[in-house]
Amino acid sequence: MPPESATLDSSRVPFSFELYPPRSASGEDALHETIRRLADAGPDFISVTYGAGGSTGGRSLEVLRFIRENTDVEPLAHLTCVGNTYAGAAALIREFLDAGILSFLALRGDPPAGQTEPFLGDLETSAQLVQLIGRVQAECAPYEETPIPGLPGAARITSRRHVNIAVAAFPKGHPRATHRTQDVEALLAKQAAGATFAITQLFFHPDDYSAFVERARAAGVTIPILPGIMPITSPARLARVLELTGEDLPSELAIALEIEPTAEGRREIGIEWAARLTREVVAAGAPGVHLYAFNQHDTVLTVLAEAGLLPALRS
Repeated sequence: MPPESATLDSSRVPFSFELYPPRSASGEDALHETIRRLADAGPDFISVTYGAGGSTGGRSLEVLRFIRENTDVEPLAHLTCVGNTYAGAAALIREFLDAGILSFLALRGDPPAGQTEPFLGDLETSAQLVQLIGRVQAECAPYEETPIPGLPGAARITSRRHVNIAVAAFPKGHPRATHRTQDVEALLAKQAAGATFAITQLFFHPDDYSAFVERARAAGVTIPILPGIMPITSPARLARVLELTGEDLPSELAIALEIEPTAEGRREIGIEWAARLTREVVAAGAPGVHLYAFNQHDTVLTVLAEAGLLPALRS
């Protein structure tokens, strides 16, 4: 599953977080504080999103480097197929590897608004991107050198750690899926390509996750499948999530958010919903949880505390 370097208490439920690069230089300090607070909780990894069609790691790589150099948490880089040539994607993967990033989330991605499917570029599926990540690492040195203090020019040789590659899974079906089994078939292809674990698209009911895992296991998927959970704290955020994912409207949550008059009350509703969902998927056997943090630490840490996965937060 997540990073091989993680050492876990057998009674501890693993968790992880997703962040995005700051939209401006002024947001860097706030994000760095958020990273420190999230890292103090002891996640397995922190993932950092990446925009489509870029040629360099840019701000994503800056955030990943900060995580690697200032915390003990594994940084995980997002990569997408959209708009990338083989050469461009390989160069980007190499840039991350050279920076010491050894965990990735390989995504197909969506074409920008107004663009058609051919805009995807040379890589047509995330399974192809998984294979490319493994191929690029295989071209690197098969070992790592660590300088030995006090012995100039001397180095300790160790075997290179193999990359961890996560992929997406869709409990309620991908919006572009043409038949019911297509999502499980795609996950099988990603596993065969070398994926080491999966993270689900958002869902709103524990049975959505459990039923998908059951179907995936019956079809031969063996990699861990982490549930992706997002605290929905406003009607606007819910509407945006539904627009992006094509999920069905969770009427109970939608009504509760709409009738609550205060922002703090809506935040409490979203936290309670996410905490309950977390408790129920863990009770159903989820190997951990992956929380979308929106570059804020308080909400997701409170979700984990209310779900019983962290001590209660101190005020």
